[in-house]
Amino acid sequence: QVQLVESGGGLVQAGGSLRLSCAASGIMFSLNAAGWYRQAPGKQRELVAAITAVGSTRYADSVKGRFTISRDNAKKMMYLQMNSLKPEDSAVYYCNAWYALGSRQVWGQGTQVTVSA
Repeated sequence: QVQLVESGGGLVQAGGSLRLSCAASGIMFSLNAAGWYRQAPGKQRELVAAITAVGSTRYADSVKGRFTISRDNAKKMMYLQMNSLKPEDSAVYYCNAWYALGSRQVWGQGTQVTVSA
């Protein structure tokens, strides 16, 4: 079964940190690009950070210098380290990965991140 499962969300004060994890199963995770997205109430889902199969990364301007995406292909895991969190970072965070030679993608169920002022 193709599946992504996120964990690590929660409530944190502004300036704090959280680390999100994403566990992949049913896909050859090491061969595919993956990323983290977020969606706040009333807003469209947006890309937060992406990582290629070989580890190249890119970030949304709003999180550059604060968030770090990484992956452990041996464990089929992806991470998002979030530092210096701001209230505007509050959203449901989703992990995403491509598979089947890049022809399909799978989404996790989402994890809530809430940053209090």
